Amino acid sequence: MASGVGVLDKAVAILAATVDGASLAELVDRSGLPRATAHRLAQALEVHRLLIRDAQGRWRPGPRLGELANSAPDVLLNAAGPVLTALRDATGESAQLYLRRAEERICVAAAERSSGLRDTVPVGAGLPMTAGSAAQILLAWEPPESVLPLLPRARFSGRTLAEVRRRGWAATAGEREPGVASVSAPIRDRGGRVIAAVSISGPIERLGRRPGDRHAVSVVRAGHRLSGL
Repeated sequence: MASGVGVLDKAVAILAATVDGASLAELVDRSGLPRATAHRLAQALEVHRLLIRDAQGRWRPGPRLGELANSAPDVLLNAAGPVLTALRDATGESAQLYLRRAEERICVAAAERSSGLRDTVPVGAGLPMTAGSAAQILLAWEPPESVLPLLPRARFSGRTLAEVRRRGWAATAGEREPGVASVSAPIRDRGGRVIAAVSISGPIERLGRRPGDRHAVSVVRAGHRLSGL
């Protein structure tokens, strides 16, 4: 994606190339920029703390990026409250929004069922990326290098993730926790990348062993409402 402002586009290409860490050679390969240009821009971004170098001398995203992100209004979180409330009311089950943080998924917003049996996930809680329908959503569209290290510990397989990609939602019964079922769908950014998962969860005795048959349409609809913000 090009803005027409050459130096800005090149700087963004450098930043994108360092997400998982990058040597100078890797910066050149991933960005497609000449070596001298890549090196000059990386050094300039380092001065502004947009890049840092780790103990191995590889460039990585710097703290200034997080500072800028944290100072901006979170459009997704601002929009999530009414959508999760509507999803809870439509399904009768607790609704959650999850973001991936390394090997955990963090509940960043929730609308709890007010009475009866429910699966309560506190906002801020970290759950594993190796079980549950939200974990499947957050991994299904990730590149292999982000998924393969987790699969030996996961309660689902690569074939499961392929099925999630095919149908566009995930459902589990007793996978993360005995007696708990859930249904999840992706939330995408404007470029189509999966950035979060929207879910409902509750007791298997109410949702059944195939909770997606009953609730997938509602959860997918909620994911669409929160996508592209």
